[in-house]
Amino acid sequence: MKADLHVHTDYSNDGVSTPQQVIETAAERGIMCVAITDHNSFRAYFDVKDNDRGVIVIPAEEVSSAEGHILAIGIDREIPRGMGIQETIDAIHEAGGYAFAAHPYRWWSGLGEKNTLGYPFDGVEALNARSVPHANWKSKRLAARVGKPVTAGSDAHSPPRIGWGRVIFEEDGDLETWQDVVKAIMDGRAVPQSVSRQPSETVRYGIKSIGQWVMRGFRKM
Repeated sequence: MKADLHVHTDYSNDGVSTPQQVIETAAERGIMCVAITDHNSFRAYFDVKDNDRGVIVIPAEEVSSAEGHILAIGIDREIPRGMGIQETIDAIHEAGGYAFAAHPYRWWSGLGEKNTLGYPFDGVEALNARSVPHANWKSKRLAARVGKPVTAGSDAHSPPRIGWGRVIFEEDGDLETWQDVVKAIMDGRAVPQSVSRQPSETVRYGIKSIGQWVMRGFRKM
């Protein structure tokens, strides 16, 4: 099974995909599991959790902590933004989920190496298709150093990018529900794969991101 564990919809303030578009595109590309990780929003899960394409949807969120982004995987409620790292991890655990350090080396929304190592995360996002090659290399190395479960994802904000980052479960006969997939992740069965963002994309992304950052009053997304 292929699973894209970091996907955004238009419930994120910078996403353009509808939840149904995520499901349709994923199914067309053989991605039979997605974690919809909207920025500080948990709503898309309820729109597509019972879809007719057979795509497993993991309830998830990309939470903006005070120090950077944290992926909440397998939660049962929305996690508030703006808390400290430990508070955010605690809230994710209270919601029945697991806390993963998202794209730790992204310069303005990643937690950085010190924070990733200094807090009790359940795992690390080893690869992200919107990160530059060097950041992905460092993230994968950091994940190995931490020695905990890993995720990977496209970080897609539009349909064409869905599946560009993913994990592979080579033995998937027991993966029928999102709980099965999350257990497989936590058992260390997820094998990360991803492309990386290229220089031309980085320039466009940087200009867009800085503009959005200014419009938000210099707050993290």
